[in-house]
Amino acid sequence: MKIPRKKFRAEVPSVAMGDIAFNLLIFFVILARAQDDSHLKWQPASTPTVEAVKNVGVSVVIDIDSKLYLNGREIGESELASAIEKLLENVPAGRRTVLLKVDRNVTALRFEPVIEAVSKAGGDLVHILEEKSTPNAQK
Repeated sequence: MKIPRKKFRAEVPSVAMGDIAFNLLIFFVILARAQDDSHLKWQPASTPTVEAVKNVGVSVVIDIDSKLYLNGREIGESELASAIEKLLENVPAGRRTVLLKVDRNVTALRFEPVIEAVSKAGGDLVHILEEKSTPNAQK
């Protein structure tokens, strides 16, 4: 005896399409906020040992031409503290990391006001250094 099967017709509800579009929108907004500073020209200072940094929120770069960048966008020194404060306003204490990347040829007169601006904004300053390679180091 043959049992007749019911034919099901699957339809995707239009509400699900809206949810998918919303999720894709959020995904691309998050990707757009990630700043790529690979186009900036800078050589990091070096140190014998380097420790990895976690919970990065803000990146400040002073390049070889002493230009100042906040998250990959050029910014003036006078605007830096308020811009960092705005970026860190909802970040809890202990996770307010600000990376400072300074070209090795930049003088203290240029980067000290930047350090002060990060401090005024309430950021936890982390300097980016390059590990020195020693002649006896094994690869």
